[in-house]
Amino acid sequence: MQVKNEDIIMQANKETPTVSLDRRHDVSKNPLCLSGKGVTREFHAGGTHTIAVNNVDFEFREGELVSIVGESGSGKTTLSKMLLGLLQPTSGDIYFRGKKRDISSGRKKKEYWKNIQAIFQDPFSSFNVFNKIDTVLLDCINMTGGKNLPADKKVELMTEACSFVNLKFAELTNKYPFELSGGQMQRLMIARIFLLKPKILLADEPTSMIDACSRATILDMLLNLRDEIGMTVIFITHDIGLAYYISDTVYIMEHGKFVEHGSADEVILTPKAPYTKRLISDVPKIHEPWDLSTVSGSAE
Repeated sequence: MQVKNEDIIMQANKETPTVSLDRRHDVSKNPLCLSGKGVTREFHAGGTHTIAVNNVDFEFREGELVSIVGESGSGKTTLSKMLLGLLQPTSGDIYFRGKKRDISSGRKKKEYWKNIQAIFQDPFSSFNVFNKIDTVLLDCINMTGGKNLPADKKVELMTEACSFVNLKFAELTNKYPFELSGGQMQRLMIARIFLLKPKILLADEPTSMIDACSRATILDMLLNLRDEIGMTVIFITHDIGLAYYISDTVYIMEHGKFVEHGSADEVILTPKAPYTKRLISDVPKIHEPWDLSTVSGSAE
């Protein structure tokens, strides 16, 4: 199956009109920042046994923009929780900067989390409802060693971070996150990342709560962060058009396994796995009739 470049670009352009393919990086010679060997996660509940992630290997390099693509239930969110250290693998090992990751104590977890942060799909559950926006941003400054900075310098840093995501700190101060819209809260999460400047950012459907007009702006902000500080960005998404348009490398996940991975052009334009081909064929194209025959439960 040969996929037409213009088909995928047309679909991606509807949501990411300002993101350019020339922003892809050749990271093949960059050092590894996060990798895994035989990573597996099993769940046992009510007599049932589920293998959510099944013996996967991966290598993510410094400054790389990776997309992990799969449908709901494919295991990509479970994998992201293991990468963050929120879940431990049932078997297999995860390596950080070439060494086996050790998050066996609270102190070691905190140190690890200085290097890896996340933007979650639902911003409404990402903030403590009792903490004002000032506290959210000040915690980031303190976490990076700025606890003893003068108050005016902290305000300067918070203003700069908000400005980076097109928010005005003066309008946010003394407010709570729940007083913002979903799109503003997702921008606030990126402002946190701007202050923390982690080595790795895991973005789980980071544009899910915002309108299409703002989506490209948010993605462009994340790409700017990658370009400015060499941050590795791992996108968790079901949108294969988006994955093609923004990624250096794409991993395709089905039933807990990686069925295909490689450069965005290799995976999307010349797919080998049947599952990848189906994901691409399921992308609606405005210039031809939609084929619903692959949709589960569709009418005969």
